Amino acid sequence: MHKVFLIGNLTRDPELQEIGADGTKVCKFTLAVNRQSGTEKVADFYNITAWRKLGENCASFLKKGSKAAISGDIQIRNYEDKEGNKRTSVEVNANAVEFLDRKPDSSYDKREKQTEPVQQDVKITPINDDSLPF
Repeated sequence: MHKVFLIGNLTRDPELQEIGADGTKVCKFTLAVNRQSGTEKVADFYNITAWRKLGENCASFLKKGSKAAISGDIQIRNYEDKEGNKRTSVEVNANAVEFLDRKPDSSYDKREKQTEPVQQDVKITPINDDSLPF
């Protein structure tokens, strides 16, 4: 068994494509995952592929910078490039994707869009410190 669990941020917007005669949907994106290397933080970049409805959801709800948790299978491909050099590609076929960004609060968005400050009439009554029990 070769399962992988990754949490990171998208480095670019997801790309949704239709392939094959039946128009199967496939979504591809890159996930940057931080790791500790000695005293320094470094990022590893994973190519993620999500198929069918999962891929459609990723394309709809993720964008560059989104935080996501991915579980899936690692696929390693060996190939030769145009110059004849041997190359290795590591890809993750996603089985599940969890969108970790908070959903924007609609009331917060409305407050942000107000152009004039809201003033409230507040009447402050002074308190006699001698009457406080502490």
